[in-house]
Amino acid sequence: MTILGRVTAELDQLDARLLDLFTREPRIGVLEASRQLRVARGTVQARLDRLLARGVIRSFAPEVDPAALGYPVTAFVSVEITQSVGHETVAALLVDIPEVLEAHTITGTADMLLRVVARSNADLQRVIDRLVATAAIERAASTIALQTQIPYRTLPLVHEAAGPPAG
Repeated sequence: MTILGRVTAELDQLDARLLDLFTREPRIGVLEASRQLRVARGTVQARLDRLLARGVIRSFAPEVDPAALGYPVTAFVSVEITQSVGHETVAALLVDIPEVLEAHTITGTADMLLRVVARSNADLQRVIDRLVATAAIERAASTIALQTQIPYRTLPLVHEAAGPPAG
């Protein structure tokens, strides 16, 4: 399927079950996955290869918890960039700030939305000061996350995309 010039992966129930299994048990091997899903090892490998090639699976890397690393404060920072400077230029500057976990170009009054972490509220001030110290960023506004109600997730989308179970 193509949406806005991008090829999207069509998923079926086996793909959804495979993604669900690897999300729950990321260290499971292909052979054990084939046993649990009751399909051939080659089928599991072929499905994983196809999902990787299409970009559905982006990584098998471990999910790291910033709080466990000593960064318990999460904030969302909207920034307004200098109009003569492009988003790519600002993104290139943000890459050098390790506390910036994500940066998105957005619509609305701000130009970019960042997810940042810090060791404390005072440390968050240091991170924000570093952001606005560059001439490329004119203004920043932050919102501190108090508690995560729904962590980042994609499995509900996987199951929605796969459609209802057959039978």
